[in-house]
Amino acid sequence: MIPLQCLRAAVMFGLAGASMCAAADLSLHLQQRVAAGESFKLAATPERWEAQKTALIVCDMWDLHDCYNAVQRVNEMTPRMNEVVGALRGKGVLVIHAPSSCMKFYDAHPARARAQAAPKAANLPVGIGDWCKQIPAEEKGKYPIDQSDGGEDDEPQVHARWADELKARGLNPRAPWTRQTAGLTIDGGRDAISDSGVEIWNLLESRGIRNVILLGVHVNMCVSGRPFGLRQMAKNGKHVVLMRDLTDSMYNPARWPHVDHIAGTALYIEHVEKYICPTITSDQILGGKPFAFRTAPAAAPAVRP
Repeated sequence: MIPLQCLRAAVMFGLAGASMCAAADLSLHLQQRVAAGESFKLAATPERWEAQKTALIVCDMWDLHDCYNAVQRVNEMTPRMNEVVGALRGKGVLVIHAPSSCMKFYDAHPARARAQAAPKAANLPVGIGDWCKQIPAEEKGKYPIDQSDGGEDDEPQVHARWADELKARGLNPRAPWTRQTAGLTIDGGRDAISDSGVEIWNLLESRGIRNVILLGVHVNMCVSGRPFGLRQMAKNGKHVVLMRDLTDSMYNPARWPHVDHIAGTALYIEHVEKYICPTITSDQILGGKPFAFRTAPAAAPAVRP
């Protein structure tokens, strides 16, 4: 069915106007894992989302990280992610950049001011400003990976050299991020910048946004747990999905279940699909094939001199 605003466009501008309006919708296939007895089966649900009622949240795509391998994986997926951001923005989706703990860098940015200026929502959820480590549905399953060591998968020697390099730059090697990676374009005229669950909720409500897409890093930590992450969006009634091919995890293959890094990420994404929310892939926006990392090295490459 063509929305009312599209019919109005058709009256004013002819059928071409209606076609342009319909083209702004997002045609998605949401993947979930549905309980079937003691196991789960994959289920794909086709949906059309109105772009103007949709937000894209880019989570913690920092310029730097304490884990050298994590930095390399962010750099590898950034170009594809930037294409997705641009394509969704062009359709009318609100793009929210959320590089946590980096708001000082964006003090004078109009996209930061846009987030701060959103009116306070009348339905601000209790605890929306807090991390969320679990929602009730997750109690039904077993957490799929051991991330108790922080998930760094660098070889020890490489990790030490990377820490020394960060110190030489005057950065805290445990938390060296200062901004979002420069490879992601921020449109000052349309986008928003925030790491606040309250501000982001206000933005969504002020624009009548129900649908939320999350991508970024790291799926088993920030993407799921931040105040604007998957769990908070899901438990507070937003129709949220994870873009599963444009994310990474903090998982060390030396820990249980002792699989390679990419397989560990996939196991956690299965957990998301079972207990938190559905997932989609970037080819549903851009065409072609989903993004895939080139390799999952057992050892990190040598640090540049």
